[in-house]
Amino acid sequence: MSFLFFKSIRTIFASNFTDLMKQLVCISKTPETTTQIKLSADHTSLDTNGVNYILNPYDEWYALVRALELKEQVGGTVTVINVGDATNDVVIRKALAIGADDAIRINTTPDSAMSVAKAIADASKSAAYDIIYCGKESIDYNGSQVGAMLAEYLDLPYINTVVKMELDGNTGTLTRDVEGGTETVSTQTPFVLSAAKGLAEQRIPNMRGIMMSKKKPLQVVEYSNEQNNTVVDEYQLPSGKSAIKMIDADNMDELVRLLQDEAKVL
Repeated sequence: MSFLFFKSIRTIFASNFTDLMKQLVCISKTPETTTQIKLSADHTSLDTNGVNYILNPYDEWYALVRALELKEQVGGTVTVINVGDATNDVVIRKALAIGADDAIRINTTPDSAMSVAKAIADASKSAAYDIIYCGKESIDYNGSQVGAMLAEYLDLPYINTVVKMELDGNTGTLTRDVEGGTETVSTQTPFVLSAAKGLAEQRIPNMRGIMMSKKKPLQVVEYSNEQNNTVVDEYQLPSGKSAIKMIDADNMDELVRLLQDEAKVL
């Protein structure tokens, strides 16, 4: 009787804590880093022919893994959320294979950082997540905008470029990169953070995780995108690198002339 009583108490406590500790990780699909970028004929979009896509590294290596580490320490659940069509399911399943419990895909075509943030805010507002993670940036646009916009839509504190986070009860202590060093701040849950290099270490999904990911729930939410405040006029590729000019080490006058007249740096 005593054993059953204590087992019951422990089960109730764990259940209540799980209900309290809910984490959400925002993930995106990006071209892999070795992709040769090509533009469409009108230069308004990426030519996706032959492009291989991956789970955005900042979302995968740092945001998702830190959420999983915290879950392993204190319990709870980790949900991943993505904005996009069914082609994104591959990277979502990878996140599930790494260890996320379930996933949400907002079925709409994202056209700006603001539309992505609004879609995630609308889908997550009623779920009352304790911590919401974004990667510092996506490696395609490098905008670092979604996290701040999402926090604004949800009226939550936002801490960017976080390299360390500890949780003590409902108090999070976070260290973030600032110019010339780091800054440590404290805030109460719920809050939004963007994850930078150093927050966690990459995890490789194992075969068991891959098999289990196929059975984990992936909820598809239909969404009408009405937050298009950005229109792409044109993309431009950077100009190609010029040929290297070799200057004799004794010919300083020629080096100075080239730096002044051609490189325009003096």
